[in-house]
Amino acid sequence: MTKTEKKIDKNIREALTLACDEILELVPGFEWLTHQVDFKSVASTLKVSCIFATQIAQTNALYAQYDKQMSQLIQSKLANIGIHLKDIRQICFDNEEQCLAEHGGNWALRLAC
Repeated sequence: MTKTEKKIDKNIREALTLACDEILELVPGFEWLTHQVDFKSVASTLKVSCIFATQIAQTNALYAQYDKQMSQLIQSKLANIGIHLKDIRQICFDNEEQCLAEHGGNWALRLAC
């Protein structure tokens, strides 16, 4: 990773940490988030995965339209560092139960799909 890529990644992690902290207080059942990015094209390749504890917690959050608030908050925090996502589908939602059932709890494998 180049020095520039490290700086970009640090800024992304800090912005997403701020978003995560706010979401944890706002959304029941939300656990954590993570990201993946190709530094050659950050705005179009950045993928943010928001993870819930259970399928029910995820479904309830989507039903209550927390996904919209979460997406807006994430986009806002990223915009503060000059990153504007190209597609709202770059923010996705998942849960611990599904990962355990489908990938044996291996998040690296699941997120690589």
